[in-house]
Amino acid sequence: MKKQQLSRLSFIKNVTMAGAAISLTSGFTSLYGRKPIPEGKRIGMIGLDTSHCISFAKLLNATPALPEYEGYRITCAYPRGSWDIKASVDRIPEYTEKIKAYGVEVVDSIDKVLQQVDVVVLLTNDGRVHLEQVIPVFKAGKPVYIDKPMTASLRDAIEIFDLGKQYNVPVFSCSALRYVSNLQEIAKGKFGKVLGADTFSPAPTEKTHPDLFWYGIHGVELLYTAMGKGCKKVVRVHTDSTDLVVGTWGDGRIGSVRGTRTGKHIYGGIVQTDNGAVVIDEFQGYSNLVKAIVEFFKTGISPIDPQETLELLAYMEAADLSKKRGGSSVKIETMFKRARHKK
Repeated sequence: MKKQQLSRLSFIKNVTMAGAAISLTSGFTSLYGRKPIPEGKRIGMIGLDTSHCISFAKLLNATPALPEYEGYRITCAYPRGSWDIKASVDRIPEYTEKIKAYGVEVVDSIDKVLQQVDVVVLLTNDGRVHLEQVIPVFKAGKPVYIDKPMTASLRDAIEIFDLGKQYNVPVFSCSALRYVSNLQEIAKGKFGKVLGADTFSPAPTEKTHPDLFWYGIHGVELLYTAMGKGCKKVVRVHTDSTDLVVGTWGDGRIGSVRGTRTGKHIYGGIVQTDNGAVVIDEFQGYSNLVKAIVEFFKTGISPIDPQETLELLAYMEAADLSKKRGGSSVKIETMFKRARHKK
């Protein structure tokens, strides 16, 4: 009799534990009203030291789910971004708590993220650590989007693309400004042949990064989206409040970026076409970029030619060298030779 009672008790205990396990594993479903995320659509996030992580989570983990993101959701995150940029380090505790509210599990290593996801967004604000952080992602075979700046040097970016090829893992990087509403249409020729462009963005600096890499990269992305690759030389005019970087393309076109360090954060520009001037639309948020990232995860095809990404980084390094040389012209080719020589 006692054996029967113990058997029944054991059965009840096992069923209860199994139910608890099911409850835990389906907690995401019960809290957010969805089925578990299907394999292939689980996004891992590296770096919780930028507001971009919350902006991405609001879109990808929205309730109800937004159809344009086709079931892709952030499921796991590793918080550590920069180790020594105070503005970034100080954000980590706040953004760690905020990301949890979107049903994201926070873990204590990149390896633990990689064990639970299919694809990765590397959002660490500090471009200096991107190469180190992306290596285990490549080794795990996970396609990866790297937020701006891709790196803090042209040399590191070349190595990342080389490693992507070596491990046969898709990778791309860009600023969200590349996906301003009408800019893609300009780039595709809807308004006519692009003859030149003048763009602008805030350009506050960070001592650990070359000047334009930290924030001026937004204006450079606007310029390169409109103009495409092919810049041959760069000249930079520098004052305490403004930078003007003028590039000359191989076909004779001229494109410039004005970076400001005072006033409001405003982005934009004017593109000259053979049908007249076109004003670049205002920045409306991250939705278009996130849709491009989802498409990249689906296809494994980068929406941006890696050579264009490398060239715009070379453009920014050339701007720094021009500044050091008192505004003299610097060839883009020079920056590639330097970067490859240092490897």
